[in-house]
Amino acid sequence: MFTSLIAGSLDMVCAYIEIYIRSGSFPTKMFQVIAGGALGLKNTIHGGFPVILLGIFIHYFIVFCWTLLFFSLYRKNKLFGLNKYVAAIIYGYIIWLVMNMLVLRLSALGAGPFNWLDFGMDGFFLGIMIGLPVSLSASAFNGERRPHLA
Repeated sequence: MFTSLIAGSLDMVCAYIEIYIRSGSFPTKMFQVIAGGALGLKNTIHGGFPVILLGIFIHYFIVFCWTLLFFSLYRKNKLFGLNKYVAAIIYGYIIWLVMNMLVLRLSALGAGPFNWLDFGMDGFFLGIMIGLPVSLSASAFNGERRPHLA
């Protein structure tokens, strides 16, 4: 659970920074948009505190599900056990693909066309912000030893 909170918070900060860089303004309705995936954007964009809480809950719930999936696959799949850093980046791209090509398309928000630049950048950042903390945590949870420096 703690790993999900860290990964979700890192992802949220990264999303705020990315939106600011792309648009030049601070995103003030991010959690209303997230909640709009469940309730429809027209119903949430002007929503108040309860809608923001719903968006925050949905965000962390999704990250928790991705964390749980990684932990369950970690011991069973050799790809995840080979190199925790490579696994983290690959997992970021898997997250991006599933969220953009399946989840968003099934949500009330919908998704735009596939964009290689978004896939490349966002998948990498998801690997760093979600995949890396989850991969390191799964590695530690499964008792893998850390190398000693001296």
